[in-house]
Amino acid sequence: MPAPLRNPLLSANIFSFTLLLSINFLFFSSCYSIDVQGQALLTWKNSLNSSTDALRSWNYADQSPCNWFGIHCNSNGEVVKISLKSVDLQGPLPSNFQSLKSLNTLILSLTNLTGTIPKEFGEYHELSLIDISDNSISGGIPEEICSLSKLQNLSLYTNFLEGEIPLDIGNLSSLVYLTLYDNQLSGEIPKSIGKLSNLKIFRAGGNQNLKGELPWEIGNCTNLVVLGLAETSISGSLPLSIGMLKRIQTIAIYASLLSGPIPEEIGNCSELQNLYLYQNSISGPIPRQIGELKKLRSLLLWQNSIVGTIPNELGSCRELTVVDLSENLLTGNIPTSFGDLLGLQELQLSVNQLSGIIPSELSNCTALTHLEVDNNEISGEIPVLLGKLKSLTLFFAWQNNLTGNIPNSLSDSENLQSLDLSYNNLYGPIPKQLFSLQNLTKLLLLSNDLSGFISPDIGNCTNLYRFRVNENRLAGTIPSEIGNLKSLNFLDMSNNHFVGVIPPSISGCRNLEFLDLHSNGLTGSVPDTLPKSLQFVDISDNRLTGPLFPSVGSLTELTKLNLRKNQLSGRIPAEILSCSKLQLLDLGNNGFSGDIPKELGQIPALEISLNLSCNQFTAFKTLSPSIYHSMTFLVNYLISPFFRKLPSSDLAGNHALYISGGVVTPADRMEAAGRVKSTMKLAMSILISASAVLVLLAIYMLVRARIADRRAMEGDTWEMTFYQKMEISIDDIVRNLTSSNVIGTGSSGVVYRVTIPNGETLAVKKMWSSDESGAFSSEIQTLGSIRHRNIVRLLGWGSNQNVKLLFYDYLPNGSLSSLLHGAGNGRKGGAEWESRYAIVLGVAHALAYLHHDCVPAILHGDVKAMNMLLGPHFEPYLADFGLARLVTNKSDDDLSKQSQRPQLAGSYGYMAPEHASMQRITEKSDVYSFGVVLLEVLTGRHPLDPTLPGGAHLVQWVRDHLNRKHDPADILDTKLRGRADPQMHEMLQTLAYFISLCQQPRR
Repeated sequence: MPAPLRNPLLSANIFSFTLLLSINFLFFSSCYSIDVQGQALLTWKNSLNSSTDALRSWNYADQSPCNWFGIHCNSNGEVVKISLKSVDLQGPLPSNFQSLKSLNTLILSLTNLTGTIPKEFGEYHELSLIDISDNSISGGIPEEICSLSKLQNLSLYTNFLEGEIPLDIGNLSSLVYLTLYDNQLSGEIPKSIGKLSNLKIFRAGGNQNLKGELPWEIGNCTNLVVLGLAETSISGSLPLSIGMLKRIQTIAIYASLLSGPIPEEIGNCSELQNLYLYQNSISGPIPRQIGELKKLRSLLLWQNSIVGTIPNELGSCRELTVVDLSENLLTGNIPTSFGDLLGLQELQLSVNQLSGIIPSELSNCTALTHLEVDNNEISGEIPVLLGKLKSLTLFFAWQNNLTGNIPNSLSDSENLQSLDLSYNNLYGPIPKQLFSLQNLTKLLLLSNDLSGFISPDIGNCTNLYRFRVNENRLAGTIPSEIGNLKSLNFLDMSNNHFVGVIPPSISGCRNLEFLDLHSNGLTGSVPDTLPKSLQFVDISDNRLTGPLFPSVGSLTELTKLNLRKNQLSGRIPAEILSCSKLQLLDLGNNGFSGDIPKELGQIPALEISLNLSCNQFTAFKTLSPSIYHSMTFLVNYLISPFFRKLPSSDLAGNHALYISGGVVTPADRMEAAGRVKSTMKLAMSILISASAVLVLLAIYMLVRARIADRRAMEGDTWEMTFYQKMEISIDDIVRNLTSSNVIGTGSSGVVYRVTIPNGETLAVKKMWSSDESGAFSSEIQTLGSIRHRNIVRLLGWGSNQNVKLLFYDYLPNGSLSSLLHGAGNGRKGGAEWESRYAIVLGVAHALAYLHHDCVPAILHGDVKAMNMLLGPHFEPYLADFGLARLVTNKSDDDLSKQSQRPQLAGSYGYMAPEHASMQRITEKSDVYSFGVVLLEVLTGRHPLDPTLPGGAHLVQWVRDHLNRKHDPADILDTKLRGRADPQMHEMLQTLAYFISLCQQPRR
């Protein structure tokens, strides 16, 4: 029987179904062939947001991940290492690696990871290395991680971790490297860290909220090589147990809050190479035991309060390359033993109280590149042998008592770049050999007693950037070779005896921005080819003649032009309009004539900085209405707070300029000009007739005033009171009250620097006149009854019938105002954000003390940057209490009877609005003024900065900027921009605090 025929359709379906089953089986078997380790890795990969191709090799097709990128396995196929450094992963840390039983190394640094550290890390028991540094990981360090007994390296630095270091960190008994720096950790260092006997590296710097003392138990980490806690709030003294660290090589705890002395036990750290303890509050002397550190290379102790002498034993540290002990309170001599440090490269001893001479033994330090001994009391001559220092690039010895000639041998230091010998008693000529130094960029010799000529060889210093020889007795002509100095930026030759013309070749100094030649005997005309880069020009008090050339209009960068007290003539050129950045123009005491050009009215910044007095100008009829506002300041000077303070001599001497106390309209001025013209002949005849009488009267008044002043000083019985024990007489003080010793003026008097016989320096305020008894009494009552570390200390007072004097500590670093606006002495550390912040913080403490700790509370009344003085280490002191008053519950009438001073007190620009409206003054008035100072510190601008648009006050300018939703960072001082994120955050927080005050309905 034949076989039955098959159904062809059924056979095809069966075949297709069988094939499909086979394909699916093959597919799914390949998908699930990856082992559990690979599955864990792929699960983590899927949680990442990265688009990188680096993990392309990670796929389900492999049975094992051992050949994947970044994965390392042992011979048994177990994953032992994951290394993905610098791969853009963008995602969380893995929390599912429990199946990776043999994983001992996890390196995920620089991978853009975010989120927190999973507590599951504590379950990866074989881990010996965790490196998740340089990411954006936040949250705390989980306690569970302390159970990893095999962990040797824990690198968590440069993230956003916060919270405290786990208390059980000591359980990581195998730990060798612990790096936690540059996070946001807080709290104290756990004492259990002393259990980490294998620890070699411990770095936790850059955590500003890490506080408390360094625990004594740190001494038990006897294998420690590096201890880094810089830029934290670690406080207290270094523990004596530090001497137990026999293997320590680097101790870096700078920019912190350490105090107390350096323990003598530091001498037991025989392997120590680097000791960085600068910018703390360490006191006491430098221990002599440091001399036992034979491997010491860097000793940085600057900006502390260290006292005593520099130990000779430092000369035994023959490996030293850098020694910086500047900005302390060190006394005595510079040790001659420093000459034994043949490898020394930098020696910085600035801003101390060192005396004696510069030891010639330093010439043995032939590797020396930086020698800084400025701001001390060093005397004697500059050693000739210093010329042996062939590697020397910088030599600062300014602000000392050096005498003698500048040695020619300094020119042998052929690599010298910066030489500053200013503010000494050096005499003789400037050696022409110095001008052979091809690398010289800064030559500062101001305020000495130098004489002779400037050698034409100066033209050889083609890299010279800054040249200052002002306040000497230099003579002769300005050499034309100065035009060869193409790099010259700053030239100050003022207050000398230079004669002759300003060389036209000066136009070759194409990078010159600052030119000061005032108070010399220069003749000829103002060059018509001055460098177009100039921003500041002062050629006042010379004998210049001729016109001011139209080429002045090419100086488009010019901000200040002072030609006062010369013999210039002609008209003011209209081209001056091109100097659109001009802020100060002083043409007083010359022979300019004709009309005042209308173009002056189109330079808005000149509204408060224009002096045209004592010339021969005729009329205002050519002036356009645009200058009327400016002329209001000049004519109606009593209305303007700025011109109220100007002496009348600055406004007098022009036939067409008037001084008036009433409101003067433009029409009034035009009418007055007409009257003047019609009566000019009569006025001239009267003027000639009266001139002789006026001259005789002026001489009589001058002589009489001087006699009266001398009688005021010498006559009558002096009453003196001192709050400190001082050996001083009134004669010691009075003989020093000369114009050369004036260091500043306040709201109630002029301040002098007075050196008394025992060598101490005081600041003495002489009240403006005897009718300032209210201010005098206010300062005595206020400062005599309070004590605060940030309030200037009143040492005593003296008075007779006519003169009243107040004696204070002398504070050498000027004021916050001079620090911000460039009129100070320029010592290092000046206007950095850290310094600004520390200053305003100190003043805030002072105001809080006055307002809240004093009973009754005290109002300062004149809070401004000029009244925030700076001590030897730029520590702030609130000063000038002449307007201070007590806060009581009396009525305003009672208060006005209590004080005879005007109600309108304070300084324009800083005064609170209630001053202008004559409302009652409260503590909030001081707070407002302090807020203005905060803005001044943040923006670098004066409250009445003439460059602000529309003549706005600084406060209004900031408000307008923020109301327009502009970037707050744009108003920051340009010198502060581009700083590290934590600093920018701190600045913007300070600005936010100001904004919050502004938004309150009542201050």
